[in-house]
Amino acid sequence: MTARRRQIEDVASALFGERGYAATSMRDIARALDLQGGSLYAHVPSKEAVLWSIVDDAARRFHAAVGPIADGPGPAVERLRAMIHAHVGVLAESLERASVYLFEWTFLAPERREQVARSRAAYQARFERVIAEGGAAGELAGADAKLAAIFVLSALNGLPRWYRPDGPLPPAAVAEQFADMVLRGLASRVPDETAPGARLPVGSGG
Repeated sequence: MTARRRQIEDVASALFGERGYAATSMRDIARALDLQGGSLYAHVPSKEAVLWSIVDDAARRFHAAVGPIADGPGPAVERLRAMIHAHVGVLAESLERASVYLFEWTFLAPERREQVARSRAAYQARFERVIAEGGAAGELAGADAKLAAIFVLSALNGLPRWYRPDGPLPPAAVAEQFADMVLRGLASRVPDETAPGARLPVGSGG
């Protein structure tokens, strides 16, 4: 990717995140770059092409970061913790690009949108599989793996909405706290209300 193309995508990501894809025009992007509209088209053929490039690049980054961990050796709880760190790391690399990938991809044309949907489903399936492996091994409670994966990714994917790089916590610290909360939740079992000790707080059991 050329330096100019990356600059275009960075500016477009900021505008898409601030205004939304639908409310951002190629003229807006050109103006932010101090370019004439015709000059912008010399680098990118359309606004959707810019969106597609941003989304496709982000999808590849997520898969590249998390895939080897999910498919690698080690206990499921350790892999899940590392996957959470990897996911947060990709988000933090560019919060604006991540936000576009997470929230603006539905504006793509049907064929590309379907491709992204398949990629996102395959990515979520990595989390589902590791969580299911943890349940089968007795490392995690027997939660519904799909629901648990949706819960984990939903929590993590809110990060571009609120995280500030100049805030008190670096991305690794945020990831570690998220991982602790997720793993504590998945390791806990809600006590049977009819069983002895049922009055104990949820999560107090082993």
